[in-house]
Amino acid sequence: MHDLVIRGGTVVDGTGAAPFKADVAIDGGLVSIVGTVEQQGREEIDATGKVVTPGFVDVHTHYDGQATWDAEMAPSSWHGVTTVVMGNCGVGFAPAAKDRHAWLISLMEGVEDIPGTALSEGMKWDWETFPEYLDALERLPRTVDVGTHVPHGAVRAYVLGDREQPGAVPTDADVAEMARIVEEGVRAGALGFSTSRTVLHKSIDGELVPGTTATAEELVEIGRAMGRAGHGVFELASDLKREWNEFEWMGQISRETGLPVTFAALQSIAKELPLEEQISEMRAQNDNGANIVAAIALRGNGIIMAWQGTIHPFLFRPAWAEIAALPWDEKLAKLKDPAFKARMVGEDNVFPESDVGELLRIVAGGWMFQFEMDPDFNYEPTPNDTIMARAAAAGVAGESYAYDLLMKDEGKGFIYFPVLNYRDGNLDFLEDLQAAGDTINSLSDGGAHCGTICDAASPTFMLQHWVRDRQKARISLEHAIKRQCRDTALLYGLEDRGLLAPGYLADVNVIDMERLKLGKPWLAFDLPAGGKRLLQKAEGYDVTIKSGQVTFRNGAYLGVHPGVVIRGPQRAEMALAAE
Repeated sequence: MHDLVIRGGTVVDGTGAAPFKADVAIDGGLVSIVGTVEQQGREEIDATGKVVTPGFVDVHTHYDGQATWDAEMAPSSWHGVTTVVMGNCGVGFAPAAKDRHAWLISLMEGVEDIPGTALSEGMKWDWETFPEYLDALERLPRTVDVGTHVPHGAVRAYVLGDREQPGAVPTDADVAEMARIVEEGVRAGALGFSTSRTVLHKSIDGELVPGTTATAEELVEIGRAMGRAGHGVFELASDLKREWNEFEWMGQISRETGLPVTFAALQSIAKELPLEEQISEMRAQNDNGANIVAAIALRGNGIIMAWQGTIHPFLFRPAWAEIAALPWDEKLAKLKDPAFKARMVGEDNVFPESDVGELLRIVAGGWMFQFEMDPDFNYEPTPNDTIMARAAAAGVAGESYAYDLLMKDEGKGFIYFPVLNYRDGNLDFLEDLQAAGDTINSLSDGGAHCGTICDAASPTFMLQHWVRDRQKARISLEHAIKRQCRDTALLYGLEDRGLLAPGYLADVNVIDMERLKLGKPWLAFDLPAGGKRLLQKAEGYDVTIKSGQVTFRNGAYLGVHPGVVIRGPQRAEMALAAE
């Protein structure tokens, strides 16, 4: 008798091959049979009319703090994700000297919009070195497998101490020590190293993140340390300034070490290189023996604006400043007052000094770039869906229309502003990139941007929008699953997952594609110390299975914890599990 049998489903196995009808048997946490299963299972799942896929592998998340106290790992685990890789963008919490805890929290809060109060209350800091951090992660039961990068910000803070200031120049000895720490972390099981070099990433105090001003020599030495350890992905977010010649040193690291380098490839106001040029520069290096992979998002990186969120269009009005510190019930009462509304919508904005001042102005009045989030919101909205267009149709000013949108549902309305990846007002530019072998589905930011962004649902969006509902060019189901399962797994050396075949991890989703639907986002205040986070669920996930155990059924968390901390590359044994 098998441990579990999934019967009669349409298997999309992760290879990119066409879907086929089959049963799936699971034994000892591994897939044992894909085909006709004669024996019964101790547990049986009827997948008739449903799609059976590998569990999703999400390689760009920021659960570094949450993973130390939360076993469920929501919201990613709500969307079929069974493996997450965190520690991206150069921010994280190890290594951590005792006098740098608050500094590391301020860095994470500023860069990733994770409430510092939640991090301060939630983390026990029962580690100092990176290997000790991995040990601490292993002490908590968890629903999904967790891998991580060694983050540049933490490494620099550990080595430089109080000398870590914007523009700090480490000595040769400092660089050697940083390289040693990274090598130690990778040998202990980190899946890579990450850094950030963009003005969009700052600490809560407005300081650029440590990696921004690092020299190519420092970065190459760290890459060589990974090469000595023998595995790992070098991950970065960068403004790609022309004078930095980023692709030159990325190519050098990859050629010298044989390891992949991956960067966030976006249409961004902060990047000097247009996306097309980013891809061209990458491919020129790859033609010369490098292995650089472009990490792409599948939709606009959209700020979700709300009164209780981190950002909204009236944030810079003097009237808002008067009520910003009030408790929510008092604030809502003020916002409902017609006289207060009239005063606030009629005021001029008072902007702080900022190197992203253009972005702040669009936040505060770019009605042609902002969209009403309807209950059935389409994340590829058209010009007719803009606040400007809808306000004009209603015969009111954009400010007044936006204010009323935010007041919906007792002040819980949302406005969507795709700040990145929506330059053309559509997602057409992603059609070719999703077909390319040198790109990877990424940038979901699960666990981060708690008050502004909710992209952890990216795997669901991929299936709902790109596979099923998009009015323009779509992608096939089998290609989408390969992209989100096997391709992401292989980039990080996780050869034991991302496929439904005998000998592979039994990480499985049973999905009702007809019923699949993203829910409306909401703001929850359920982090430690009452910290807020945007959450979004989905309908249509009948069952999610991790290592042979059912973890979610019809969207309900079962409190089952088969997940582990991933230490280094994972090889598939390819031996049949006992039948």
